[in-house]
Amino acid sequence: MTRDEKITIATAAALTDVSTETVRNWISRGYLPAVRLGPRLIRIRRADLDNLGKSLTH
Repeated sequence: MTRDEKITIATAAALTDVSTETVRNWISRGYLPAVRLGPRLIRIRRADLDNLGKSLTH
């Protein structure tokens, strides 16, 4: 996986060992940027997911 790769909410949840609902909450609260590609299609940049852990711990 590259840092610019776009991943699904389910993949982001699996990589961070949280539920998909938690990832959706991070997106809705502005903690995790995401791109809507259609009415139901949401993608997250892997780099943004990697940076999320850094911003929550500092």
